[in-house]
Amino acid sequence: MKLSEIKSKLPEEIYEILKKQNIDELRPAQKKALNAGLLEGKNLLVCTPTSSGKTLIAEFAMLDAILKGRGKALYIVPMKALASEKFRDFKNRYGGLISVALSIGDTDSADNYLIDYDLIICTAEKLDSLIRHSAPWIKFISVVIIDEIHMINDPGRGPTLEILITLLREILKKVQIIALSATIGNPEELASWLKAELVIDDWRPVKLYKGVYYNGQITFRKE
Repeated sequence: MKLSEIKSKLPEEIYEILKKQNIDELRPAQKKALNAGLLEGKNLLVCTPTSSGKTLIAEFAMLDAILKGRGKALYIVPMKALASEKFRDFKNRYGGLISVALSIGDTDSADNYLIDYDLIICTAEKLDSLIRHSAPWIKFISVVIIDEIHMINDPGRGPTLEILITLLREILKKVQIIALSATIGNPEELASWLKAELVIDDWRPVKLYKGVYYNGQITFRKE
């Protein structure tokens, strides 16, 4: 699918930024996500390999909501290092278009200043604190991105993430949830729980070969 085919569906500012980044054609997972209702507010569970374009799917949803005035976007990640990385990336790419904030510090604060920001990036643990402190800006969130959703199966962090998703769906009745992962063992079951359309694709930019290393040699499995 060519980017020009969805020009009329995107805010003009997003289209121009993507063109400047020399993005002319969408990857298979991005096309599937759009066809599944990404820009119509549908919940999506996106299960595709690393570097297959999941982040751009999230960006479409976030920027569409922000620039069309539907509300703020929340990007949840499992680790502080990843949160900082996403903050830098989004700030560099869209800082002139929207306001981007990083919230990963003090877990005993509502961070009221975040009401002035369009896109908020945080860890699950920080969001748990924000909800418990009744952060007033949470009610303005219209899109929630959950990166590395497979962490819901982690014995340590999983229960917190599961409770957070449940709380967000209760607090924000019309919120759109976009969940991303490269590795999920039970995607159909998780999609059902999220009330989400399932987007699965195995395309990757670099072909993956499987083999066995033994005694200094690698024997690749025949296709």
